[in-house]
Amino acid sequence: MEQFDIVDRTGRVIGRASRAECHGNPSLIHQAVHVAVFDHASRLFLQKRSMAKDIQPGKWDVSVGGHVQPGETPERAAERELEEELGVRVNRLQKAYEYVWESPIETELIRTYCTVHEGPFRLQAEEISEGRFWSLPEIERAIPSGFATPQFAFEFPRLRAYWETARNEQTRAARA
Repeated sequence: MEQFDIVDRTGRVIGRASRAECHGNPSLIHQAVHVAVFDHASRLFLQKRSMAKDIQPGKWDVSVGGHVQPGETPERAAERELEEELGVRVNRLQKAYEYVWESPIETELIRTYCTVHEGPFRLQAEEISEGRFWSLPEIERAIPSGFATPQFAFEFPRLRAYWETARNEQTRAARA
């Protein structure tokens, strides 16, 4: 049975519990990572969650998402999940931000990373039924339809703001 470290809101490990316990008790904060994969046109790769997933099957979600294994650093978890779910390794993952996601069934301390990769991707069939790049305005227009997980719908404005700021800073630096 898969185990997760239980953490406080700052990420300090305070215990351990099973996946089933964590996904049924919102008082057990566990760690997760997201990786947002953009292409050079600033489109975001989204994955459609497999119908076999225990949470939000068949919904569109951030490029990569997964849990931090006991004793693993979030950075290493992001690298591992990127390789497992999309079949790629990158030279650089940029930490964007972290936040606590609370739902009626679970609470996660999420750390989000960004990278640029054009593909091709090798999708992990057990986790992902399909995937494609979406423009940011396309995602924004689709969010009200319920096409995405509630967690992604919650995170998207923060992710978009981060990415647009980061890209503007890179453009300014390149011109200097």
